Parts: sequence; C-alpha cells; structure tokens
Amino acid sequence: MKYASITERLSGLGGAKWAVHSRARALKAAGRDIVELTIGEPDVPPRDTLLEDAAAAMRAGRMGYSNGMGEPGLRAALAARYTASTGREITPDQVMCLPGTQTALFTTLMGLVEAGDEVLVGDPMYATYEGCIRASGAAMVPVPLRPENGFRIRAEDIAARLTPRSRAILLNTPHNPTGAVLTRDDIREIGALARRHDLWIISDEVYEELIFEGVPFASPLAEADLADRTVVVSSISKSHAAPGFRSGWAIGSAEFTANLLSLSETMLFGSQPFLADATAAAVSEPSPVAPGMRQRFAARAAYLAGRLEQESALKVSRPQAGMFALIDISSTGMDAETYAFDLLDKAGVAVMPGTSFGAMLNDWVRVALTAPDAALEDACGRIIDHAAGCRHAPSAARS
Repeated sequence: MKYASITERLSGLGGAKWAVHSRARALKAAGRDIVELTIGEPDVPPRDTLLEDAAAAMRAGRMGYSNGMGEPGLRAALAARYTASTGREITPDQVMCLPGTQTALFTTLMGLVEAGDEVLVGDPMYATYEGCIRASGAAMVPVPLRPENGFRIRAEDIAARLTPRSRAILLNTPHNPTGAVLTRDDIREIGALARRHDLWIISDEVYEELIFEGVPFASPLAEADLADRTVVVSSISKSHAAPGFRSGWAIGSAEFTANLLSLSETMLFGSQPFLADATAAAVSEPSPVAPGMRQRFAARAAYLAGRLEQESALKVSRPQAGMFALIDISSTGMDAETYAFDLLDKAGVAVMPGTSFGAMLNDWVRVALTAPDAALEDACGRIIDHAAGCRHAPSAARS
C-alpha cells in the first residue's frame, strides 16, 4: 500500500534515537541492575493544588468542547504572566493554547514553513526538532553550537548558513541537552539578523523556570522590534512537574494566532477546559516545585563534575539550567553511541548518546540530573570504574 511522503521524511526520527534507553529498560525488566540517566522527567510529582484544581473543574462540568485558541481564562492568565515577564503588553488574542510544548512547536512550524523552506536550528538540539521541521516539508539546517562558546548559538554562525530559502530560526533557551542560556546580547544579535533577512524566530522556553541561581533569562518576546516575527512556545510540563497534563501554549502576534487558528481547529478543536482551568491557576503565581528542582539539579551537576573530573579523564560541561549535563567522553577513544552501549552493557548505567541530539555531540553523552542523589552517586562510581578500563580499542556499536 502507498503511504504519504511524511512517513518517509520522519523515518528514523522517532524511537530510533532512544535505542539505548529502550535497551536499558529491557535489561532492567530482565533483572539487571541498571541506573537510568536517560530520560528527563521532573523528580517530584505536581503539587496537590494542581490536581485539586483540575478535579474541581471536572466536578464543575468543565469537560465540554473548547476551541482552537484555548479557554479565555487561561489565555488571560498567560497574557498577564508574559506582560509581567517581558515588560511588553501581551494580550489574550496573542495566546494560543495547545497540548504541551511539543504540539505547540509542531503547530507553529506547520503554520510558518513548508516545502522548499529552511529552518536554522542549533546542533545539538532536542531530539524531536528535526521531525517537527521535516513534517512541515521544510529542511533543517544545523548550526553548530560550540563548547568554547558555552554551547550558545551565535548570530555569525547562523549568518554563515543563510540562503534565499531560509525562513525561520528555532531557538531553545534554556537549551536541551546542553543547559546553555542565551544572553540578551545573543538575542539582540540574532534578532538583528532575523530583521535583515525577514526570518521568523521561534523560541522554545520550556525550561525557563529551571534556570540556576545567578543566571539571567532573556527572551526575544521581550524585544519590541522583534514582536511581529517572534513566537514563544512553552508549557507546565517542566516548571510544574506536570508533563502528563499536556498543557502548553504558543505566544506570538495577534496576526500569528489568527492565521494559525484554522490549523489548530482542524487538528485539535481545543484542549480540555478542566486542564485549562488548572493551568490558569498554576501560571498565575510562581511554581511551588521549580525552586527545589533548580537547587537539586544544580547540586547534582556540580557533584557529577566534581567526581568525574577528579577521579577520571572525563570532562563535564556544567549546565546553567535544566535537567541535564553533558559528559565529554573523548578520552575513552569511543564515539558517543559506542560508549553509551558499552557503559550500559559493562557498567549498567544508561546515558543518552550525544548523537541522538546532533552530529556535534559525537564525543559527548547526556546525563539526566533527575535521578535521586544515591542513584547518581552509584552511577558516578560505575562511570569512573568503566572509564579506567577504556584504554583500548572501542568495541563495535550496537544497533
């Protein structure tokens, strides 16, 4: 039977990137002692108030159809939140509510780019970005994020890869997997480039509330001269430890939301009103769980770097935000995928190969900071012992 070309464009961009994680789960199910450091889920449950607000809304009958823009109460709450954080007036008609950051990003890209267009995105990148771009028919243009620049995307590196087909720049700040946070100067330089070449700026800011102490946050949404070309996507998945709620949003200009409304209504015809009510209450005040996560993830990143760098030849790139840290494994003589499978099979520690996030991380692996302290301490010991044995030719990568 014949299938649409989108299935070919997305082939290999889904579960194939998570092969190490899948193998780790299989080994664990078979009884192996495995320390999982692959997936970044919040290490605490959502606060009871979030659950109680959703339950109360359901009991009040808030289970009917919504619409493609989202519930008025949530849109108003988000408009107020972003007005306060950006210093610019954001109105409810600039807000579109969608099921999670992933759906918001997918919808945004489907509405802004198409076949023949190019989207510039930092390499490394979150694992689903390439699929979201390819689904639209557009081509992804990787822009290298260099360790010597703190893995922050640079305007000059973007400029070197522009073509007449360039239509959008996809930013991620704070960044997954590197934990880098763009500065206001970074944003302004990228914005000037976008204005000169009439490019959209799409900014995934889902980790905004998980920035470590002393690191300032900057968003293109705060820049008035970028207002007509910026779209921010986010959700309560990370900030409120509620990834299963699938409650997110896209914020742009009123023209942007008006043009994407028919797409949103065709695809979803609205999110659940009871989740919208709970989300509205959640975003109307600072997250009660984010401060604890920030403190724990920063402390775990520091512990990881201290242990590995003192007791092995491995190096750690210390994140400024988020749930992950990167380990430079070049001293082992293995590439990222070979190392990840070797570490899993020999030491029982599951990490993500850097190449699951882009070609620039062939000498790196990503470690989730969401495991309990005791599990991370155990993993560090195993990683150090494994590194001591990596003085010979690498074993073959597994498929």
